[in-house]
Amino acid sequence: MKKLSLFFIFTLCLMALGSNAQRKFSVYAVGFYNQENLFDTCHDAGKRDYDFLPNGSYRWNGLKYSHKLHNMARALADMGTDKLPGIGCAVIGLSEVENAKVLDDLTAQEPLKERGYKYVHIEGPDRRGIDCALLYNPLLFKYKSSKLLPYTSVEEKDSAFHTRGFLTVDGTIADEPVTVIVCHWPSRASASSYRERAAFLVKNIKDSILNERPETKIMVMGDMNDDPTNTSMYDVLGAKAEIKDVQDGDMYNPWYNILKKQGLGTLTYQGSWNLFDQIVMTPNMIDLKGKKDYSTLKFFANQIFRRDYLFQTEGKYKGNPKRTHAGGVWLDGYSDHLPVVVYLVKEQK
Repeated sequence: MKKLSLFFIFTLCLMALGSNAQRKFSVYAVGFYNQENLFDTCHDAGKRDYDFLPNGSYRWNGLKYSHKLHNMARALADMGTDKLPGIGCAVIGLSEVENAKVLDDLTAQEPLKERGYKYVHIEGPDRRGIDCALLYNPLLFKYKSSKLLPYTSVEEKDSAFHTRGFLTVDGTIADEPVTVIVCHWPSRASASSYRERAAFLVKNIKDSILNERPETKIMVMGDMNDDPTNTSMYDVLGAKAEIKDVQDGDMYNPWYNILKKQGLGTLTYQGSWNLFDQIVMTPNMIDLKGKKDYSTLKFFANQIFRRDYLFQTEGKYKGNPKRTHAGGVWLDGYSDHLPVVVYLVKEQK
């Protein structure tokens, strides 16, 4: 009965589609959210997780960990509910999760457990111990396979540079083949060339998949540590701002104009907004010719997901995302990043 009611609610007639208003469409939400240091309280051998131990710099303990899980589960469950109340996202990419244990604990939180979320995680080489992962609702996303493709350096001097790989997950949404590539590119403590290298590697992954399986819808998502306007995203990955400019081999980036024209972002630095958290997609996911042909799964809308509880409401950091710690103080918050969501539609036959 629960499954039937879920799919009954999930079927929407999208009035926003203008002349297509009398036709019915299924809607799917896809999200990404940087978890900002989702660590448990135990040491993982070989990892530099010492700050997140009871005697570490953050005095990380069971109380703080349980609050962190509760807070993140609340936000994750709310993502996508602006258009899909009670349903939320089919898949959500995550960054900054320590291990499978924290994902077991996260998906056991009631807002996520009730919807039956599963996860994909492969332990990576990051020396601090943070990985990417993918949450998915098995009623909406049919998981097939996954692999972690490594970040490889081109310079011999960087042979010891170990960072997050690219979590590549294959499955189906609306009976169509979908690949999600979850990323957490090198931080801005490293030169821009490191993120441009990440973009080059991801483009190769994307192109290889399309050469083998051209019908696959591919979404690259993650904390890129670069804005949509930066070389890594716009030039190397080819994530274009306007649908009319998207050519074969490019991707579409619906976040470019949100930052450039609206001045909105997902994190702040020295009082200004950046938009590092992005979900970009291959040309077969967009309405290139403006014909409103949604016979196959297509992009429809996107949003930076905002809730009052995600923001600091007072003090020095007022108006910024409410993070777990700031200035050496436990804020009992969420993340230093805001979540992002895209909505996909497919016409019902």
